[in-house]
Amino acid sequence: MFTLAVFTVLLGYAYSCGKPAYLPNVSRVVGGEDAKPHSWPWQVSLQYDKNGVWAHTCGGTLIASNWVLTAAHCISSSRKYRVFLGKQNLIEEEAGSVAVAVEKLIVHEKWNSFLIINDIALIKLAEHVEFSDTIQPSCLPPAGTVLAQNYPCYVTGWGRLYTNGPIADNLQQALLPVVDHQTCSQRDWWGSTIRTTMVCAGGDGVVSGCNGDSGGPLNCESDNVWEVHGIVSFGSGLGCNTKKKPTVFTHVASYISWINEKISQN
Repeated sequence: MFTLAVFTVLLGYAYSCGKPAYLPNVSRVVGGEDAKPHSWPWQVSLQYDKNGVWAHTCGGTLIASNWVLTAAHCISSSRKYRVFLGKQNLIEEEAGSVAVAVEKLIVHEKWNSFLIINDIALIKLAEHVEFSDTIQPSCLPPAGTVLAQNYPCYVTGWGRLYTNGPIADNLQQALLPVVDHQTCSQRDWWGSTIRTTMVCAGGDGVVSGCNGDSGGPLNCESDNVWEVHGIVSFGSGLGCNTKKKPTVFTHVASYISWINEKISQN
């Protein structure tokens, strides 16, 4: 019993949240680029059964050994899903990657697809995944945390490389500085569409999230650990890189009590 307890403690220490074994390349380069392999080990690919073939539809964030955070708009009750973890390239076989079935989908009770509010969902995996150098959880931010204007964060995902373009094979990352609520809610930005339960990032007309990135994380470093501060929710209908139309994320820090409640109940 003592040996098992010590092993558990050491394992938990070795793979604590928000501390990747392979440090990401965060050189502040503006513009999307291939991520360093496995440097965002909490990034998952949410896939659905498309006529017998698994197809990527959204991103997600591993936050515990059997829980994934994603966007409500990624979930359809008519689809069968699986979660792929430990991936860098979606079309190649990779050592350490694992596909896990889904036990339960929990969409926020007040998700509104018209107003795009409460765009958050939890996925309970059918089994616990073993943490490794390529599969680790992200940390959740403290409840109510609001990041300052231009705080450097990174969006990651396999979304389209450009408007109407192909989805990426390799995981992409892009620097997206935070746009504060006061700026993002201005009339010539997103206006009244933006709520305090959302966070904006980007909007320089150069780089943004795009179709297929939905549900994935906005990764922000604080006190030497990475936290998931946003869930990719929506962008401009005019295209993926539209000036003054930053990518809009669900503000995770506004939903910490909801996340904790659902995990404890399920």
